[in-house]
Amino acid sequence: MNKKESLTVHIQSITQQHQIMDLVKPKNPLFSLLRFEDCPKIDVEQRVKLISDLYQITLKKECPCKLQYGQTNYDFDEGVMSFSSPKQVNILEQGSFIPNSGWSLSIHPDFLRGFSISQKIRSYGFFDYATNEALILSEEEQKSIENIFEQIEREYLLPIDNFSQEVVISNVDLLLTYCNRYYNRQFISRKTNHNELLNKVERILETYFSVTNEKTLISTTILASQLNLSPKYLSDCLKQLTGQTTQQLIHEKLIEYAKDQLSTTELSISEIAYQLGFEYPQSFSKLFKSKTNQTPRNYRQTFN
Repeated sequence: MNKKESLTVHIQSITQQHQIMDLVKPKNPLFSLLRFEDCPKIDVEQRVKLISDLYQITLKKECPCKLQYGQTNYDFDEGVMSFSSPKQVNILEQGSFIPNSGWSLSIHPDFLRGFSISQKIRSYGFFDYATNEALILSEEEQKSIENIFEQIEREYLLPIDNFSQEVVISNVDLLLTYCNRYYNRQFISRKTNHNELLNKVERILETYFSVTNEKTLISTTILASQLNLSPKYLSDCLKQLTGQTTQQLIHEKLIEYAKDQLSTTELSISEIAYQLGFEYPQSFSKLFKSKTNQTPRNYRQTFN
């Protein structure tokens, strides 16, 4: 389908979300918890560009489709969690939209204001991961997550009182802590695949720096796009493998290449900077000094 035929839907509130999904009015205007089993089936008849102003935390089970995680396919029969933050854009293709079972927690940012989780939730990188980087739960992990959803559901169904918000937020905080823990486990358990990812990163950087023509300075976004990964996922994965973020790894490789050029060639500092993709040589010199405590010129002089 031509992208021009896509329908854009912007969800700005919990109430609007319920209306679109043909659900009863939410019990709380700022957060909602749904069981997919209780939701009417929705078939997407055309490509939809969905923009939501809400935090979304979803556990999907028994979906009539496959999920590709890296180079591996997984059935949705396993518990699969995905996360999205406000203003994120999701594309819904034609077909069934609602999984056969699972949970969907929607939270308006205003519900979190005044609580520490309002800042904490922004630190969780998985809210910026792509769909194919979802959290795959083991059976035991899924039970733990569902227990928390059930606790939130019990609170959601109670009349609102002075403690309702605090109780829900405490459970959401616990839910995200578990998800963060399980994502770290996933990085470790899929270490073989991720080691191959690290090899690919190093090959891309080696090729990039070995090409001598002038080019755009490589960035986390450029590198991630070549690997078909979201920048945040790539950075978190490399952090687990190497202790360095993508940006730190890029800078390390860049400085290594620069040192080689400074010590073995007669190229000027400006020429080296342009080869590395810097628009201004001063920017290269500043980065080099911040990483080595020496200017490029002083470093070169140690070899003369």
